Amino acid sequence: ATLPQVKAFVTQDIPLYHNLEMKHLPGADPELVLLSFRYEELERIPLSDMTREEINQLVEELGFYRKETPDAPVPEEFQFAPAKSLPILLPPQAPTADGKTPAKHDKEERPDL
Repeated sequence: ATLPQVKAFVTQDIPLYHNLEMKHLPGADPELVLLSFRYEELERIPLSDMTREEINQLVEELGFYRKETPDAPVPEEFQFAPAKSLPILLPPQAPTADGKTPAKHDKEERPDL
């Protein structure tokens, strides 16, 4: 069984990841549960058969930010990592000062471009 691998990940790697939390459920197989920022469950990934290296790779591919040390500061752009849809968390952007609409908008209005 690769459970010692999972245990090593839990004890040594999880503290390095921002927004990654360990919840211990006695008797349950270890799995990675991905939640939206509203805490809605998005996906469950069983970890029992994975090596520590594979789990780390998976977590980094999912966009979790890995700190140098557990107490290292997290750069501002990673505060909400791994949320890819950061703008939802921020207030809507005010129109830019020069009044330009986003390029995509232009294309829709002028198909000849």
